[in-house]
Amino acid sequence: MATAALSAMDVEQRLLTRNALFERFFAGEAPRLARACREMAQRFLRGGRLLAFGQGPCMTDAQHVAVEFVHPVIVGKRALPALDLSPAFDRWLDALLEPNDMVMGFGPPDGDSRVTAALGRAGDRGAMTFALPGRHGSYAIDQAAADPFVHQELIEILYHTLWETVHVFFEHRELGHDVGQAGFLYPFLGGEGAETPDLEGEVAASILMKVADDAALRTRAAADEAEHIHEAVGLIREGLNGGGKLITFGNGGSATDANDLALDCVAPPAGWRPIPAISLAMEPASVTAIANDIGTEVVFLRQLIAHARSSDVAVGISTSGGSRNVVAALEEGRKRGLRTIALLGYDGGEIVRRNLADVAIVVRSDYIPRIQEVQASIYHVIRESLEVRG
Repeated sequence: MATAALSAMDVEQRLLTRNALFERFFAGEAPRLARACREMAQRFLRGGRLLAFGQGPCMTDAQHVAVEFVHPVIVGKRALPALDLSPAFDRWLDALLEPNDMVMGFGPPDGDSRVTAALGRAGDRGAMTFALPGRHGSYAIDQAAADPFVHQELIEILYHTLWETVHVFFEHRELGHDVGQAGFLYPFLGGEGAETPDLEGEVAASILMKVADDAALRTRAAADEAEHIHEAVGLIREGLNGGGKLITFGNGGSATDANDLALDCVAPPAGWRPIPAISLAMEPASVTAIANDIGTEVVFLRQLIAHARSSDVAVGISTSGGSRNVVAALEEGRKRGLRTIALLGYDGGEIVRRNLADVAIVVRSDYIPRIQEVQASIYHVIRESLEVRG
């Protein structure tokens, strides 16, 4: 393994340099995103579905966007139909696609020819297509960042703004729906019967506000957590040098982040050496069997018992810091002598209060999409640091 890691100062700088790129990109894209959200809302109202897919680490973006639409974190938002078709997306598209559907293909910075071809076929059948990246589609972006990790973080911000914003058009009276609980997030919608002559412009401005919030939170995390990130890298190195592996886990969007971190380890960018890692969230048969037979609180603990060795490093991801199954797995990891790391939001919750992680990295916010965006930057910087050689 590599013998030297990025310094805490290097970690801080790598987090901060992302902000300028993200803000510059969305400054140009916000109006197009607002228009795309309007069309998505119209398609959902006509019975359309969001069908997403990708290969390798990019499939975790398909997982993430699907769960965001089906199970939105904003209380009171309706579930919208979305599916991750990654395991067999060519066949599933051929069998399932309908003209009102929206098809979202994820790839690395230089694209994915198989994903591009599938998007082309979907567009020919009347679907709204998102090429992320690509040059052809209803919404397409060319390479926005050459670094695959930075690219993926930018794409995560993009689809978070999509699902947050599509509800504005979906609920707005012009589409036959009341504003409802979106009112406190989007005061420009006004009361019933109010005219909104430039809704797309207002929505574009709200997207830029979201990106600014993301940058402010990443800046704070860089200042407050760089030393903890540096410590986490050292802890992981110790485990790997002792023959251990990473064991990652989390729920919902955090499950997709756990999957992404594990895949970034075993299927890294070209020229990097693979690192042994598994994600307990990537085992649907085990998760559902354990949840059904015993309970959801032990879905990770039970797997940890089966897989863990004393040299392993347990990495729990929880935006609240209080997810019962993450807490239970970290407790078990401690009992078994594993090194434990937690990526958390809010104030770190029960995991911090009970000191269940050797290193706790806390993104101090109470809004889940922004927490997840900054957590993605953090675990990517951890992965980058593991590749640095002395």
